[in-house]
Amino acid sequence: MWDILLTDCRTATMDSTGVIGDAAIGIAAGRIVFVGSRADLPSGDIARAVHRLGGAWVLPGFVDCHTHLVYAGNRDRERQMRAGGMSYEDIARAGGGIMSTVRETRAADEDTLADVAVERARAMAREGVTTIEIKSGYGLNLDCELKMLRAAARVGDRVPMRICRTLLGAHAVPPEFAGNRDGYVRFVCEGMIPAVAREQLAEAVDVFCEAIAFMPEETERIFSAAKAHGLKVKLHADQRSDMGGGALAARHCALSADHLEHLSEAGVAAMAEAGTVAVLLPYAYHHLGDTHLPPIEALRRARVPVAIATDCNPGTSPMHSPLLLKEVAEGVFGLTPHEALAGMTINAARALGLEAETGSLRVGKSADLAVWDVADPAVLAPKNGHLISRVFRGRMDGDLS
Repeated sequence: MWDILLTDCRTATMDSTGVIGDAAIGIAAGRIVFVGSRADLPSGDIARAVHRLGGAWVLPGFVDCHTHLVYAGNRDRERQMRAGGMSYEDIARAGGGIMSTVRETRAADEDTLADVAVERARAMAREGVTTIEIKSGYGLNLDCELKMLRAAARVGDRVPMRICRTLLGAHAVPPEFAGNRDGYVRFVCEGMIPAVAREQLAEAVDVFCEAIAFMPEETERIFSAAKAHGLKVKLHADQRSDMGGGALAARHCALSADHLEHLSEAGVAAMAEAGTVAVLLPYAYHHLGDTHLPPIEALRRARVPVAIATDCNPGTSPMHSPLLLKEVAEGVFGLTPHEALAGMTINAARALGLEAETGSLRVGKSADLAVWDVADPAVLAPKNGHLISRVFRGRMDGDLS
């Protein structure tokens, strides 16, 4: 017997099945065991609990595949600095940017980092997020990077969502390695990555490949070390300039290349061939006042899977709202509502290597889904995103009666 049956609903499965007008969804042991027309349900008493949803929409739970959720402090003053004409690079060189957050995060204990991250995650959960990726990268020494990853794991103990962790030790060169970039890259490869792999604190390794961060040849060394320790790779790529990041990510079969405002045609082609997901971060683009759009039409033509993510972080994307993300992706990047929803569900799951587990409503997948009181998922936005409740791995959260 199934544990839960949802009926009297509509669903967008976000796979080849598409929209089902009079749908039913069966859940047992945290897995989807039926999704289809209500007319095709087996006869008889098939579920312990039946929830009639009054025509609400059931969507896959949102997947936020790029966040920096664990950090201390804030960088609100940087908005004023940018308004005064300072660039991202100017702010970083003046001691702001990433290094400002590093100082605050190093000073915070693990409990504090977990507490503030839980509050951010809860806000995301209230808007339908069921899976989230959390990067380190504001420690830049071994103890603090491990502290951040342990704090990230604790978020999943307190908020009903799946947590994926990524080591971003190569986010910036810390002050204690000033003038010794090669030494720091070697430390990431020979110190951080083995420790994280040994303690099983992350599933992937990320690198910020940019002129103010790490060069392509340094990125290659870090990726090789990550893969030697059984970790997947992903890349902050081609955000401020074309450094061939998309092609580099594809060459290493990276899960994703993220940002991509300056991605070249060659990079698009390489990502298409490798199956590397393009993760666009429209709110960061909007918040920074960028004017160089990612090559969205080229990505469409090449059929590169496109995901979108909040990039929640204290400096360049201080937000944690998937509904605002969808609105900005459509308004600023020109994504269609369907493209935005796919970017927050199945393509975002692909960007984490989780497409077989979540991101669409299909028999056998985890029952990660959200129930929305809207006339059409296309209109989901902060002002009218009425989340009734959600099911996470088969557990009901809230009242669906």
